[in-house]
Amino acid sequence: MAKKQVLGVFKTADNAVMAVDRLHESGFTNRDWQVLTGSPYPEGAFGEWMPKHRLYAFPFFGAIVGFTVAILVTAGTSVANPLVTGGKPIIAIPAMAVIVYEGTMLGAILMTIIGVIFESRLPRPVMGLYDTRITEGYIGIDLNCPDDRVNTAEMVMRQSGAVDVKHQK
Repeated sequence: MAKKQVLGVFKTADNAVMAVDRLHESGFTNRDWQVLTGSPYPEGAFGEWMPKHRLYAFPFFGAIVGFTVAILVTAGTSVANPLVTGGKPIIAIPAMAVIVYEGTMLGAILMTIIGVIFESRLPRPVMGLYDTRITEGYIGIDLNCPDDRVNTAEMVMRQSGAVDVKHQK
C-alpha cells in the first residue's frame, strides 16, 4: 500500500503535543511521523522516535585505515628506495612516527566529515512537504500514512488545533 505525507502546522507546542497524543490513539506509531521546528526543543520533547546514530564508528574506521595506509606508504617507500646512512635501520620508527600520526588524523577527520554527511541523510534529492511558517516559530508534524488513512490523519490534526494541514495529492 502506498504511503502519503500529511503535514500539520501548529502555532503552539501544546497543540502539537495534543496532536501527537491523538495520533497515537488513532493507531499511528512514533515512527510514522517527525516534528519539524525552527525552535530549539529538547530531543524527544514531542515523543518522537529517536533514530540511533553510528557517527562514532566513522572516525575509528578512518583512523585505522589512515594508520594502515601511512605505515604501508612509509615502510614501502623506505624499502623500495633504501637510503643507508651510517648504519641506521632502513625502516626507522622515529622518522615514520610523524607521518603515521598525520595519516591517522587525516583518515579520522575525513571519515568524520563523511559520517556527518551520511548521518544527516544528505544530500536529500526529494524534499517532502514543508511550510515556511515553520521557520517563523510554528511547529510542523510530518506524518507518513497509508492512502486510506489520510482523511483520518487530517481530521485528527485539525481537531488538535492545526492552523493548516497539507497532504500529497
